[in-house]
Amino acid sequence: GRSAVYKAIRKRARKGRVAISKEKGLAFAIQKRYLDEMIAHAKAEYPYEACGIIAGSDGQAVKLYRTRSAERSPVRYVIDPREQLGVMRELEDKGWDLAGSYHSHTHSPAYPSQTDVQLAYYPDAVYFIVSLMCAAPVVRAFLILDGKVAEVEIVASVDQRI
Repeated sequence: GRSAVYKAIRKRARKGRVAISKEKGLAFAIQKRYLDEMIAHAKAEYPYEACGIIAGSDGQAVKLYRTRSAERSPVRYVIDPREQLGVMRELEDKGWDLAGSYHSHTHSPAYPSQTDVQLAYYPDAVYFIVSLMCAAPVVRAFLILDGKVAEVEIVASVDQRI
């Protein structure tokens, strides 16, 4: 069950993408400007779900890519395939990792839906969800592995240009 998921996540954490501490559990450090950008993107796309990709290097987010959703739906997103391919090529060219992705939930909590879990194709990536359900947006992050969801604490750092 849950302990098997955490063991698998600990193996992935050794790659430097997610930190683990006994006090805090799973944690992902990301610049506040990227969180602000996710929220701005979600608000700009409302009432439709927004989506994007987060590039990482050496365990840090280095770039956020706003992408278009091919779905244009308030309940579902699919990153435009051509755009996703372009982003993935750029990550490869720069030697960056796919650190994570994000999307918004327009009328539901910031927690992976069953569809989100079924479509979680990148087990090493952190999945950020921005909820616009309430007046104040909520951002939460998760690792999804073999259909199991583990919340990751977001550690927002002061904006530093890399």
